[in-house]
Amino acid sequence: MAELLLEVKDLHAGYGKAEVLHGIHLPVRAGQVVTVIGPNGAGKSTLLGALMGLLPLRGAVRFAGQDITRLTLEERVMAGLALVPERRELFGTMSVEDNLVLGGWRPMKQRLPRWRDGLEQVYELFPRMKERRAQAAGTLSGGERQMLAIGRALMGQPKLLMLDEPSLGLAPLIVRDIFRIIETLRERGVSILLVEQNARAALNVADEGHVLETGDVVLAGPAAQLAVDPRVIDTYLGTKKQ
Repeated sequence: MAELLLEVKDLHAGYGKAEVLHGIHLPVRAGQVVTVIGPNGAGKSTLLGALMGLLPLRGAVRFAGQDITRLTLEERVMAGLALVPERRELFGTMSVEDNLVLGGWRPMKQRLPRWRDGLEQVYELFPRMKERRAQAAGTLSGGERQMLAIGRALMGQPKLLMLDEPSLGLAPLIVRDIFRIIETLRERGVSILLVEQNARAALNVADEGHVLETGDVVLAGPAAQLAVDPRVIDTYLGTKKQ
């Protein structure tokens, strides 16, 4: 069994006095894709924000053998966490390539050799980004912006890539492209924590799944089992294939 990369125990988080997450337990093993599915307002994005250090939390978070519960955002980035937020947060007036180079801040600061070689790896994964490398990020389509956001995160050589609603607002054909990319990353051994409303697509690509409802994990287990669980089918999948 692969080593435990991320271990979340009794995590509570929210905004001000409003608690959104109520004692979450979540493990992620190295090389796995773990997905968190659930409705709007369940606390999925809050979970990623807390793990990234964007929100205060109570509980314990261990990552790559280190207690990161009290670490700052920058310290978590340096430890190897990377988040692709729902809004992508690209630098719209900068070129595609400049956005990617900025994503290499972690390996650059750690003086890792040949970190710029990551550009060619990103371009191999996203040929469209190579075609548009001199284009301003703000002029890209929605799907291209998502590809750039994922590519920029990969430039940091993260130990864990966290994706917040990568299919949000994208056309069905582009959604399929994004999930093919996630599957490719999985095959390459990239560890991914995937928050996603498209439950069917998320469970198809994941190893493990967690169902989050109103701040609590109500179901958890192998993704293949969740995909045939009557409760998940009735609430999230329906009878019609997407």
